[in-house]
Amino acid sequence: MNPEISLILPAYNEARIIPTTIGEAVRYFEGRGLTYEIIVAADGTDGTREVVRKMSVENPALQAIGSEQRRGKGLGIREAVAIAKGAVIGYADADNKVPIEEFDKFRPVLAQGIDAAIGTRRGTGVAIERQQPLYRRVGSLGFLWFMQTIVGLPGINDTQCGFKFFQHSVAKELFRRQKIDAYMFDVEILAIARRLGYRIQQVPVRWRDDADSRLNLVAGNLRNVRDIFRIGLEHRFGGKLQ
Repeated sequence: MNPEISLILPAYNEARIIPTTIGEAVRYFEGRGLTYEIIVAADGTDGTREVVRKMSVENPALQAIGSEQRRGKGLGIREAVAIAKGAVIGYADADNKVPIEEFDKFRPVLAQGIDAAIGTRRGTGVAIERQQPLYRRVGSLGFLWFMQTIVGLPGINDTQCGFKFFQHSVAKELFRRQKIDAYMFDVEILAIARRLGYRIQQVPVRWRDDADSRLNLVAGNLRNVRDIFRIGLEHRFGGKLQ
């Protein structure tokens, strides 16, 4: 029997923290009586995949995929979605920026048949336990303006919160079409979801910064700008969906 939920944890050199994140997720799912699978999409050479595979000996609901090379968060999640079996498929940050208990807020939304329930760190009901540095908060507002100008996702105030869940068929369809390998894949899947007419609901979450961004602020942001233009050209001003 397929599980009720597939949780994907994208990771890059997270061997130190991944056992804690998995342990919290397992306790949460089992405490709520949910059947589950956890797929860690881990790139890097620090042994993250090996740690997960060792844990899977005792818990076969765990598995690890990935490569020694850093291939991108979008690619890792795309590959994990392709093998996920849950009725609900979603992903969360490996460093637990959003506590897994926040999924309690997502369950009734998804039970109503909403296609995509996405976390937001802006607006009523949000709890920011540890803020990002000021320069990142300012940069986040600038990114939101830029993204909305180029891609156009009215009504969505936070594309980058790494806590998103989808109905099984919706996740399969979105990630089958998704192409961006790096961080802007979140924007891409939401742009595709809008074009396909899927219902998206934002859910305010509890969030905490871990002060350990893996994004190269120069090379990474240049790639992000390029990818946003690519998404805008393809999905706002482009032609037929492939």
